[in-house]
Amino acid sequence: MADAGYFSEDNVRITTEHGLDPYIATGRFKHDEPQPPAPRGPIPKDATAKQRIARKLQTKKGAEIYKRRKAIVEPAFGQIGTVQDGRRVLIRGKPAARAQWRLECAIHNLLKLHRAGGLVLMKSS
Repeated sequence: MADAGYFSEDNVRITTEHGLDPYIATGRFKHDEPQPPAPRGPIPKDATAKQRIARKLQTKKGAEIYKRRKAIVEPAFGQIGTVQDGRRVLIRGKPAARAQWRLECAIHNLLKLHRAGGLVLMKSS
């Protein structure tokens, strides 16, 4: 699942090659903007990757799956940005920025583990 801005034919191809079923927004809509009704019938064989994904997101199943990203992904980014003040990269260079992001993610996961009961949970499973 990915927000608008991450759609590209390469992202769809790579995701599919890894055996995953991509749900990537193909454009942005305002919250109060009505969505067009989903077309009926099979997807045309000559449809582009963007048309296929857009069609898939308009189905009931696609909309339900895509809606889950708000509960799965968005809270982590929000918590990293506010609780850990991780809104910007403080180190120069791609390898250093990647290391900083990995540290922020590790801190996020350790805080979740600690708040849920810490190592006691790991020993009981």
